[in-house]
Amino acid sequence: MGHHVDPFEQPSPQAHAPAPKTLDTSQQEKYDEVLRYFQEEVKDIPVNSKSSERSPLDESEKAWLTKECFLRYLRATKWKVNDCKKRIEGTLVWRRTFGVSTLTEDIVAPENETGKEVILGYDNDTRPCLYLKPGRQNTKASHRQVQHLVFMLERVIDFMPSGQDQLALLIDFKPTKIGKHSKLPSISTGREVLNILQDHYPERLGKALLTNIPLLGWTFLKIIHPFIDPLTREKLVYQEPFPNYVPSEQLDADFGGKIDFEYDHEKYWPVMVKIAEAKRNRYMERWRALGGTIGLSEADLRDSADSADNKTKQTQSASSTENQKSEESVADASEAATLNNGELEEKLSSLEIKNQEPLMTNST
Repeated sequence: MGHHVDPFEQPSPQAHAPAPKTLDTSQQEKYDEVLRYFQEEVKDIPVNSKSSERSPLDESEKAWLTKECFLRYLRATKWKVNDCKKRIEGTLVWRRTFGVSTLTEDIVAPENETGKEVILGYDNDTRPCLYLKPGRQNTKASHRQVQHLVFMLERVIDFMPSGQDQLALLIDFKPTKIGKHSKLPSISTGREVLNILQDHYPERLGKALLTNIPLLGWTFLKIIHPFIDPLTREKLVYQEPFPNYVPSEQLDADFGGKIDFEYDHEKYWPVMVKIAEAKRNRYMERWRALGGTIGLSEADLRDSADSADNKTKQTQSASSTENQKSEESVADASEAATLNNGELEEKLSSLEIKNQEPLMTNST
């Protein structure tokens, strides 16, 4: 394939979302209890984490409270209903406090001028791919870096097609001449990001592929490893060929794909934002048309891979998602290629870290 500068709007025809799982009786009862709670009892929440003032849920918050959202938090809390309720309410308050809905492309655009985070293509399970390229780091550590990551997470969620509610992370540690600052985040920033991902985006990570990991990268992984929950660890894949997981026609040639992708901020950034906004607008239009209530299914709200209202003319065989007792599968068809926890522990424990040595800096 030729030169490519824009994100893909839909998965490859060769990609297929996993078949949904059916909830058992106990799981269905717990789901119903959580659904009733947010439909009937939660009328308002604190305006932020430090205020006693409360305000009603707005449209975007109600549209965020989907069937799949409840299932993600139930799985993350091991189906403990009270814990699930608290976690979801906590995330709603966090989203207000952090300002997720007010984060604009203009606020975070300077962070992505070198293309250190890119949404490009979909993996074999139709998960949209978010590339992280620490070697292209162009700014010093700041809160805006975290805002940038959250902004990109929200956009990659917009790119998810019907039947898929997870993303794939493709992390390339390869150094570049473009990067001007530390190629790895500080420990405090790393922990903050992990807390955000695990507390407020549970079950969103379907696969994380890591490549070109330097010694310093392994050191960083060793430090943050205790803070990564066991379920997330199982989704990490180290030094495996990316084409095993992403169709070559949507994979950057630098990683074994057929796409000659070159990041051009002036071209890519506005197009990516426009596509995500259009998908989000269609999501909200469908949400209102279906009653504008809490608990609707993302399968009905998101674009299907062959939706007529998309410009991209790609098609795929979509799995049925109409069963109201279904749960998105987290089955891993490529589990054999993933390091298990024991192998990872052995790999990380082989590294020795001297307390007196600085692990990373933000100096130029």
